[in-house]
Amino acid sequence: MSELKNRIAEDVKAAMRAGDKPRLSVLRMLQAELKQREVVDAVELTDTVVQAAVEKMVKQRRDAEAQFRAGNRTDLADKEAAEIGVLLGYLPQQLTEAELAALIDQAIAETGAAGAKDMGKVMGWIKPRAQGRTDMGKLSGLIKARLG
Repeated sequence: MSELKNRIAEDVKAAMRAGDKPRLSVLRMLQAELKQREVVDAVELTDTVVQAAVEKMVKQRRDAEAQFRAGNRTDLADKEAAEIGVLLGYLPQQLTEAELAALIDQAIAETGAAGAKDMGKVMGWIKPRAQGRTDMGKLSGLIKARLG
């Protein structure tokens, strides 16, 4: 069984004991997502699968937060931001802007990318190194700006 899944289960118990309802709610949603992947997709939950589920949930919440802010619903946007904070605790340390820039420079040098047509090569090189450690949409935009 996944070490990360066990950690989530322990954190659910801790949140119940502490009476931390907002955290407990997020962790239960995460457990439900994991259970669905396990049952519906018939996938064994490895740490990689769990991280992919957490990444998906973070992306959903970031999108929802942006929509709520655009709709001037700061109360709901703040709730989504708090949920993102809980979920990020289950992902590896996020890359800084400087680390991303260095990674992009290294990818361009390694792949010999010269322009926007080489975007796929650069993304293919970077993805395994940055997966789970940054927002891939943001990374794609940075690469496009660098190559364009």
